[in-house]
Amino acid sequence: MTRTFDTWEYDEIETILGYKRVRDHPLLTQWLAVPVNVPDTSLALLQDLQERLLENADAWNEDELKMFFIAPFLSQVPLYFDDFKPFTQRTMSATFPELDLHVTGKVEFFIARGKQRPRQPYFFLHEYKQERRRETDPLGQLLIAMIAAQAINEIKMPLYGCYVIGRNWFFVIVNEHEYSVSLAYDATKPELYSIYALVSAAPSLIKPYL
Repeated sequence: MTRTFDTWEYDEIETILGYKRVRDHPLLTQWLAVPVNVPDTSLALLQDLQERLLENADAWNEDELKMFFIAPFLSQVPLYFDDFKPFTQRTMSATFPELDLHVTGKVEFFIARGKQRPRQPYFFLHEYKQERRRETDPLGQLLIAMIAAQAINEIKMPLYGCYVIGRNWFFVIVNEHEYSVSLAYDATKPELYSIYALVSAAPSLIKPYL
């Protein structure tokens, strides 16, 4: 059986794939505790983006949210190191023979080793949803993409990710057969700088495993 990422809900991650949701997982707690430090060179742009989001968060569709807020926000985050770089709209697939299950889909944004083709993904930003209308489960779609990467990665290590619903960002870790989800971080509030810090911290979190 083949299923695409956009058909998954988070409870199926537990009932079909056997993952357990853990509150306050130590790896998530460690991530959420990173110090907030925004360079002066990025501060003015982040403030402008925040004003733009305040005016439009409840009106933008998914493409507008991605183009007018998420993309320029990510342009300020240091996400390149060694031979790792961001990739967008790349297809990822994994097979689970014991379940007679193949999963596949495009991932909005992730960081992985590689130049032309991604290898060893470790950080995911998936499913940008507008605030007022959601027909699918963004957490379920993020989790199945992360679990697909977990299955195909040569180096077994924790994976980090987040999903966005309008102004709200949720941070997620997957480690072995457990996952954990943060409370919402509101990008229209000073929490925007925490979001910047959390995304910026992703490379340092995975370096010990490489």
